[in-house]
Amino acid sequence: MRILNISMYKIAIIGLGYVGLPLARLFATKYRVVGFDINTSRIDELRSGKDSTHELSPELLNSVLLSEFGDKNNGLLVTNELTLIADCSIYIITVPTPVDKNNNPDLTPLYKASETVGKVLKKGDIVVYESTVYPGVTEEECIPVLERVSGLKFNTDFFAGYSPERINPGDKEHTVEKILKVTSGSNPEVAKTVDDLYSSVITAGTYLASSIKVAEAAKVIENSQRDINIAFVNELSKIFNALEIDTYEVLKAAGTKWNFLPFKPGLVGGHCIGVDPYYLAQKAQAHGYFPEIILAGRKMNDSMGEHVSSQLVKMMVKKGIEVQKSKVLVLGFTFKENCPDVRNTKVESVVKSLVSFGVSVDVCDPQANIDEVNNEYGLTIMNQIPSNQYDGILLAVSHNEFIGMDLSNYKKTNSVVYDIKGILPAGQYDARL
Repeated sequence: MRILNISMYKIAIIGLGYVGLPLARLFATKYRVVGFDINTSRIDELRSGKDSTHELSPELLNSVLLSEFGDKNNGLLVTNELTLIADCSIYIITVPTPVDKNNNPDLTPLYKASETVGKVLKKGDIVVYESTVYPGVTEEECIPVLERVSGLKFNTDFFAGYSPERINPGDKEHTVEKILKVTSGSNPEVAKTVDDLYSSVITAGTYLASSIKVAEAAKVIENSQRDINIAFVNELSKIFNALEIDTYEVLKAAGTKWNFLPFKPGLVGGHCIGVDPYYLAQKAQAHGYFPEIILAGRKMNDSMGEHVSSQLVKMMVKKGIEVQKSKVLVLGFTFKENCPDVRNTKVESVVKSLVSFGVSVDVCDPQANIDEVNNEYGLTIMNQIPSNQYDGILLAVSHNEFIGMDLSNYKKTNSVVYDIKGILPAGQYDARL
């Protein structure tokens, strides 16, 4: 294979979303990086120095952003033009891996990204995948696409690696360079090259896995493990609510033991934890094993939206509120706090379930994109709370804007306040999840 001095690498990042953009920015501090995305409006936005995902501040983005490299040895050029990534030697693919309506893995974004790279792939190039997948996707699904489109032979003409993303959207403390990175390659020499590349920018260090499949499996079980742990405390919350015991008080008491895991109940959405277990389950089923615990955890977590809405309605009935004439305020719509990402948000299921009870629902989220929510879910939300009074208030997402907020201005005399995030002080809520 062609071995370059590491400082000579020119890197293409394919996909400039929550994962790709922070990674591109980081590599651009040391290398020439071309960030490629098929979304023209995304490219225009980034060229103007703005990032609607809020992962990079304007200052951080503009510190590496270039209109052309010139004689510079590092920096970031963003584009949707294929010709501008043709002279790169490293291609890192960071596109999303969703599921379809039946919760089956949808590899379409990976196939398309692989086709894009295949059109410009050259002898000696390395293609690294960061998208979360089930074990085998890189070598069994993506590599054949690269070979077909490029006409080159895998592990002879070009090579591959896998380094799973560990981005935590909205987290300004655990940024990409501060999270240890798992790396792997299609042969020992390539694995070392990939590891050296990431080691040059990841201050937290790297872990070189023994194979691409091991690295793929390690990533998919990270999120599956979290999903199962959250499912457990969600089930506990249902039990303790039935027993009229405060779940958070129980967890606080249990947490005094050194090895008790500090998970909390809640809605599990987003493009990782709420999706990745299905990837592992699908691969297991294809090999004749039906995973019980993984899918049971998914079933529990997917049920929480309707559980939350029914609990709120029951509390309203107990207070004598006429449900079909009631008005409820839902605070937050994104899948997690302090992040504008609305992909696979489970707040949608809460809202639609409340509507099915005949409740009139206002949704306020100061960080979500109103047009995106309308296009994706057919729901109308607001970025500011209207000056109304509500029969019920549901705190669904703990954005900073909601912490410490005085809810009294939005409550009727006998309103129900349901805090599913457990952040309101005692006396300001009627129930918690």
